[in-house]
Amino acid sequence: MNTLVEKPWILGLTGGIGSGKSAAAEHFIDLGVHVVDADHAARWVVEPGRPALAKIAEHFGTDVLQANGQLDRAALRKLIFEVPEQRLWLEALLHPLIAREIADHLSKAQSPYAILVSPLLIESGQYAMTQRVLVIDAPEQLQIERTLQRDQTSEQQVQAILKVQSSRQDRVSHADDVVVNDRDLAWLHSEVERLHHFYLTLRGGQS
Repeated sequence: MNTLVEKPWILGLTGGIGSGKSAAAEHFIDLGVHVVDADHAARWVVEPGRPALAKIAEHFGTDVLQANGQLDRAALRKLIFEVPEQRLWLEALLHPLIAREIADHLSKAQSPYAILVSPLLIESGQYAMTQRVLVIDAPEQLQIERTLQRDQTSEQQVQAILKVQSSRQDRVSHADDVVVNDRDLAWLHSEVERLHHFYLTLRGGQS
C-alpha cells in the first residue's frame, strides 16, 4: 500500500548580521534538516550559462562580466547603487528566478520540515513561502562586536548593513519563534535542538 508522504513544511530562518543565524542553520543541518540558503540561490541564478546572466549582460553591457565570464558583482553593485531604476530592473528580473530556485531546492527535502535561511526573509517577502518563521535575535551592540570579529570591516560598514536590514522590532513582529542569541555557541545549539524536537511534533508548521 502506497502511503502518501506528507510534503515537508517550510521554516523561514532569519536574523540580522552577526546574530548567529548561520551557526543556527549549521546545527539544524547537523540534526538532519534540509536547509536551503537564499544567498546561495541568488548566486546560482546568475551563473554562466543561466539565462539571467545573459539578460544582465545584454542590459548593462559586458562591463559587468569578468574575463572568465562570471558576473562582476562589484561592478554591478556600483551601477545599481547609482541608479535606483536599474536596481528595480534587476530585482524584477532576479526575484522570481531566485524564488523558483529556492522552491526547487526546498522540494527535494526528505526531512519532515525544511528550512529557508535568508538574511532578507522579511524584507524580500520570501517569508510568504514559509509556514513558520524563526528569528535569531541579538542585541545590536553584540551584532556589531561579532561582525567586527568575523569580517575585516569597519563599524561604519556594519552600521550601514544594519540600516538596510529590517529593524529588530520588525523582524521579531513576523516571528513565530525567537531565540535571543546572547550567550555561547553551546547554548545556541541546545536551543536549536529544543526547537527541532518541537518542530518534529508540528504538522504544517503551526499546530
